[in-house]
Amino acid sequence: MTIDQFPGQYYNLSSRNTRIQRPAHGGDTHDMLAMHMANELLTPKVALAFIVITAAILALASWRTGRTFDPAKVPLMGVMGAFVFAAQMINFPILPGTSGHFGGGVLLAILLGPHAATLVMASILIVQCLIFQDGGLLALGANVFNMGVLPCYLGHGLFTLMAGTRPGAGRLYSAVFVSTLIGMVSGAAMVPVQATMSGIAAVPFSKFMAVMVGLHLLVALGEAIITFL
Repeated sequence: MTIDQFPGQYYNLSSRNTRIQRPAHGGDTHDMLAMHMANELLTPKVALAFIVITAAILALASWRTGRTFDPAKVPLMGVMGAFVFAAQMINFPILPGTSGHFGGGVLLAILLGPHAATLVMASILIVQCLIFQDGGLLALGANVFNMGVLPCYLGHGLFTLMAGTRPGAGRLYSAVFVSTLIGMVSGAAMVPVQATMSGIAAVPFSKFMAVMVGLHLLVALGEAIITFL
């Protein structure tokens, strides 16, 4: 799951808005802090760097999928991609003024493998960006890296390491829970890192990181339970 908004006191960081602005003093404005980064949070250099990095990883993932992916799993790939896309359209209240939605990267990686899962997540995020304006076009490389590449590869690696070759039920559930939790939070932690690299973040780095990680820990717990089921 990913955070869509939260009540704060700093700046508007919404992926759907075109400005970074202070709330009115004394007002009841709710800021927004999203995993889907807006263009305004990245400089062109940082955005281009992540476009190149992400494109290279997607090219490798495509090549690896073509060589190693089991054709029998193609229907599962389509079904799970549709499920994650639909699930991300549903927002759940987390705290007052705060909502989150399903992420799904680690779940896809566990079922499909990291390469195919990354391609599915990239497809979902591209459609969301182009059709629903969820995240900036310039920031698309960073968003795919944060919500696709990192959760899929890191989550799958942790799951494989913890589960082993013949996991019991307890070990399997622990592997699913931990890999989903860390996969989600690691992607959220990249947002303040990228914004700080750009020198654009209006919120101090430590506060930005604390809010992103803290809120996404709550959301990740929910996603871990869903993945666990």
